[in-house]
Amino acid sequence: MKRGQLIELTIDDVRFPSKGVGTFNDKPIHVKNTLPGQVVQARVKKKRKEHVEAKLVKVLERSPMEVESFCEHFGKCGGCAIQTLSYDDQVKNKARMVEKLLSDNNINDYEYGGVIKSPLIYEYRNKMEFSFGDEEKNGPLQLGMHKKGRMHDVVNVPNCHICQKDFTIISDAILNFCVEHNMPKYNKRSHEGFLRHLTVRKGLKTGEILIGLSASTQFDMDYDAYVKMLLDLELDGEIVGILHILNDGMGDVVQGPIKVLYGREYYYEELFDLRFKVSFFSFFQTNTFGAEVLYNTAMDHMDDIESKVVFDLFSGTGTIGQIMSKKAKKVYGIELIEDAVVAAKENAALNKIENAEFIAGDVFDKLEEIKERPDYIVLDPPRMGILEKTLKKIIDYKVDGITYISCNPKTLAVNLQQLQKAGYKVERVTCVDMFCHTPHLETVVKLKLQ
Repeated sequence: MKRGQLIELTIDDVRFPSKGVGTFNDKPIHVKNTLPGQVVQARVKKKRKEHVEAKLVKVLERSPMEVESFCEHFGKCGGCAIQTLSYDDQVKNKARMVEKLLSDNNINDYEYGGVIKSPLIYEYRNKMEFSFGDEEKNGPLQLGMHKKGRMHDVVNVPNCHICQKDFTIISDAILNFCVEHNMPKYNKRSHEGFLRHLTVRKGLKTGEILIGLSASTQFDMDYDAYVKMLLDLELDGEIVGILHILNDGMGDVVQGPIKVLYGREYYYEELFDLRFKVSFFSFFQTNTFGAEVLYNTAMDHMDDIESKVVFDLFSGTGTIGQIMSKKAKKVYGIELIEDAVVAAKENAALNKIENAEFIAGDVFDKLEEIKERPDYIVLDPPRMGILEKTLKKIIDYKVDGITYISCNPKTLAVNLQQLQKAGYKVERVTCVDMFCHTPHLETVVKLKLQ
């Protein structure tokens, strides 16, 4: 096989998150974004020692498991990659892939709860980030999602099914406004132009909506007309903030100072009986109702923390920490991102929680500053997992129990191997589907010191 060669093969298995595996000339071939049973055409990209990586060109035969897509944008939009599986089959496949991934990493002999379904499988997202661009070079302005397999092309998605209608009403209205006012899109190569991204966040329980237009400072925008247009829209929710993110950065990310055009730069959302102030850049689980399932699952995977000191490491905006504070004697949350810690402190005050303390800084460094020793530890790291030196310091506490919450089973498996070597046993694993119609999910693990 040569690089660039077109091959045909049947996908026999899928490994997390969505890497199909088949054979060609007795050689294992890995093809991303494929499903078991599909016959595909793929182009050879890289030859590894044990397998070949290939890029999907097209599906020649559908899998016997596949059903009709529920979305008219499927095939163009790069999102919701596994939507041609029934939701039951999506959940079964995710459960099987996580179990196999753990087994391949010598993590066995535990109680497996499989995957708990999301309470909502449509209109479940509370945050959508749309991109400005074009579907083809020099084509008309588009505002939507990246095109499947082409990260520089954008397609409109006026009928997206994973967010409420308010999101697409707002994005459609903003696109029309930008076209009418001849507002230029930003060129990622020349770094000239104006329009970059649109972020819409909504409290699914409160109905509050926050709108952030990420655009450069290279165009004089009619802010008054823009705000009036948005406030005149007929929406189910209520717009509480309209923002311009002054984004002159070189990277293709939403960043920069915030200019408030209307209202405030945060909205409120609720989980259980707690209320959370969510600022524009704050992390908050994108599936509100799924988050309640996730945190209930996490609490269920803990030992009794009544009257105990709990360390909530990589605590984000302190959501799980505040939930635990109702039972624990004291909660210490440590988070690297300072804005998240500010939000955690504000939300703790909002919810009249006095036994939770949130600290900004690197977990490795800040553990030295806490004089109390933990009775229990909760870990909820970013996708990259926990660095070995930090995990070693956590292990040195020798607490009887640890609950690990992960959005990336691959790095979770690596950390679990390290914890096993240190004497911890994986007792229980349960996944929660927070990202319906995509390969991703959250995993909760209970560990006990032997």
